[in-house]
Amino acid sequence: MSAFSSFGVLLKRGNGGSPETFASVAEVKDIKPFALKASTKETTSHSSAGGWKTFKSVLIEGGSCTFKLNFLPEDASHSFAAGLAADLINRQERNYQVVLPDTGATVYSFAANVTEFSPDGPVEGILETDVTLEITGAVTES
Repeated sequence: MSAFSSFGVLLKRGNGGSPETFASVAEVKDIKPFALKASTKETTSHSSAGGWKTFKSVLIEGGSCTFKLNFLPEDASHSFAAGLAADLINRQERNYQVVLPDTGATVYSFAANVTEFSPDGPVEGILETDVTLEITGAVTES
């Protein structure tokens, strides 16, 4: 196995239907799909070997999915009417998929809330938006 290009990663947003269908979010640029983290609790006792602190992993979280996109205000996946901005305003939790462009088409799935939708319009540049999805529950791979 060798490394492969990340070009072609897709972020898909669920419609909440039954069965649920997923549509690609338009114009996604750089993406960090998740950040798995484990919280720990200290377990040090008077009998801990050599006086070293000890810890036990207790809960796991998926962190955040962060990405930048070329902002298209009229696009259904971005808009205030039905897109990511609407999900933030309406506090709408959704299911998402991140599809990697590897030959096996690895898919990471998770539920998340949009917690940041931050457009930026530089004088010399293009209209972009930073988006943060706060993951709730497990991140799964298929």
